[in-house]
Parts: sequence; C-alpha cells; structure tokens
Amino acid sequence: MTDALIIDACRTPRGIGKQGKGGLAHLHPQHVGATVLKALAERNGLDTSEVDDIVWGTSAQVVEQGGDLGRMSALAAGYDVKASGVTLDRFCGSGITSTIFASQAVMSGMEDLVISGGCELMSLPKKGALPIGALNPELQALHPQPHQGVAADAIATLEGIPRTALDEHAAESQARAEIAIKEGRFDKSLIPVFNPDGTLALDHEEFPRPGTTAEKLAGLPAVFGQVADYRHAEGMPTFRELVAQKYPDLEIEHVHHAGNSSGVVDGAAAILIASPEYAKSRGLTARARVVATANMGDDPTLMLNAPVPAARKVLAKAGLTVDDIDLFEINEAFAVVSEKFQRDLGLDRSKVNVNGGAMALGHPIGATGSVLIGTVLDELERTDGRYGLITMCAAGGMAPAIIIERL
Repeated sequence: MTDALIIDACRTPRGIGKQGKGGLAHLHPQHVGATVLKALAERNGLDTSEVDDIVWGTSAQVVEQGGDLGRMSALAAGYDVKASGVTLDRFCGSGITSTIFASQAVMSGMEDLVISGGCELMSLPKKGALPIGALNPELQALHPQPHQGVAADAIATLEGIPRTALDEHAAESQARAEIAIKEGRFDKSLIPVFNPDGTLALDHEEFPRPGTTAEKLAGLPAVFGQVADYRHAEGMPTFRELVAQKYPDLEIEHVHHAGNSSGVVDGAAAILIASPEYAKSRGLTARARVVATANMGDDPTLMLNAPVPAARKVLAKAGLTVDDIDLFEINEAFAVVSEKFQRDLGLDRSKVNVNGGAMALGHPIGATGSVLIGTVLDELERTDGRYGLITMCAAGGMAPAIIIERL
C-alpha cells in the first residue's frame, strides 16, 4: 500500500448563512465550489485532465446543491472534462469522509491524483429537504432521532456539564479565533471569492464576534426548549418525546444557544491528494501524508457522541496515543461536543481547536471537515508540529476521523 500525500489545501472565507446578509449567499454553490477547485489547480500547476476523481461532500443535496455538486463545480472551474466527480453525504462528517475516500483510493493504488473537499451554502432555502430520519415512523420507533440541538442538551444533562462551562468554552473559541485572524494564521489557505462579474464577494471571515465573553453569553436565552416540543408532522412524536423513547427518566436541561452552538455559514474547501510516484513525476512537494482513517457509529438518539470512540479507533490504527498528537480539531457543532471530547480523552486544552472552532467561525456542513484538515495542516507547519487528528460528530450518531503527519 502506498502513501496518500497531501499536496495542498485551500478554502473560502465563511460567509454568514443568511439570504440578503451573507457575502456568499447570493452565489450559486457551484460557483463557490469552483472557486476553491480553480485555486487548487492554479496554485499547483495542475493538468486537470490527470485528475482521477473529485470526491465532494455536500449534506443538503437539494435544489441548487443537487445534481452532483462536485462534478458540476469542477466543470464550472474550467477543469478538463476527463476529471470525474462524485458527491457524498455523511451529514456534518462529509468533508472528512471525502478526504478519507480520496486518500483510500490513492493508498490502494487505484488512483494517483484525487481532490477531496466540500461545499455547503446554508443560506439556501432547502425546499424539499427532509429532517433526520426522513419522517419514517418505523425508523423513529427503532432508533428515535431528535433535533441535534435537543440531543446536545440531553448529553449535557446526562454528563452533568453545566452551562457555565459551555459558555466559557464558547468565549475561548471566539478569543482564539480573534487571535488567529489578527495574526494571519488562515491566510495561507484562504481564497477570496469573486462574483461572476469579477467584483469581490468575500475575502474575510464574517461570523466571528470579537470581544465575546462568558458573561455576555450567559445573558442569551437557551433556544432548544421550544424546539424540543416541535413535531414535523401530525401524528409524529415531538423531539422531546423521541428522546424519552430511549431515555424515559431524563429531564433535559436546556443549556445551548446561538453563542455556544456552531454558526450557520456558507463556504467551500478543497484538498489535493497524490501518490508519491505522481507527485515526484510532476514536481509536486508533499506537505503531509495521511497516517490513518476511521469511522465510528454510536447512539443515534444522542447522536453527537461518536467522536471520542472514533478518535480512539483512529489512534489505535495509527499506533499512536493522545500524547503523540500535536493538534486536535474536534468540530464545535455544539459546545458540549468539544467539551466532552476533551474531558473524556483527558486532553491538554492548549492542543485542541487552537485557532477557534465552529462556535466562532461557523460550520458549513459538508465543507467543514475539509476546512479543518487544512487548518490543522497550516498550524502544524506554523508551529513545527508533526501529527494532527481531526474528527467531528455527524447526524445519525456517526463520526469519521483522520490523522495526518506533516512532512
């Protein structure tokens, strides 16, 4: 088995995911995806006719994001028609999964040059998109799956993690993101997005709120209490009732709100992966290699707890321990996810989400995993680190994980 080498990674800024407000919200998702694919080709002098495949992550594959966004974005980017593309959905884990699939194709020897990545415009009205479980009463009876925010509150209640700890965690995320932006830590990978007429659409992160404190966050109302009593259709259980099917004695304490949950944003990212032979033949310098990958499922009702077993699984595959890892990125879907991750693994917090996470920067669902891999790579180079571990929760009770080594 050969190595899968990471040659380059880039991403767009994350725009606020609201129509009429965000810097990317007026654009077609194919245009946003094409932005990073075009940049990846230009930065590395690619002959795009030699790209074996483009493995793309997009969770809500409806309306403009439907119809194989990976292939369509490549065509929009001016890639040679020989560069094929496929689009996958592992909910929030799609961007890591696309990189896992791309690296596995190279490591197996079946392909030599593959691009992974993803795009999600959360500002798009998702007409026709169904909730988790797709309104299937038989599935919900077997594996009840609530709203993710309700699941986050349920986990915090079960774990005894207070809101004060979650708000402090969210404030720290904002503070770290503020430092990272001021110091230009994202600049190497950040690709400005231009409108079709050539004018600038967005060249900076829109979501962060510098100066956020735990005291300010304490004043925000918890929001998922009302959501818990929502039902998608007549005769369907409420989200609270779905949790009660599995945890009948649990009285959920609602602790999450807009400030300690991931931001709703638009964005795209792409990663260039090659075999050693191909890289050598084309004069491409590898920045990292994929060490190990893993996938893990967990309780679909609590839904957000798979990152810890996924991290343990990928560490075992790599023959490493948590002490060997220089940087961890765990997606801050909700504060309890990353807080529990750090507590359960006994991590040094100075190694986790060092440049802030999704609570400060936002979470463009299908793209986030690819964003985080690039973020870790840039930071390993900046700090002369060696190993980075990236993981994230995904709906349905799943988590992909990947370890990379800087070269």
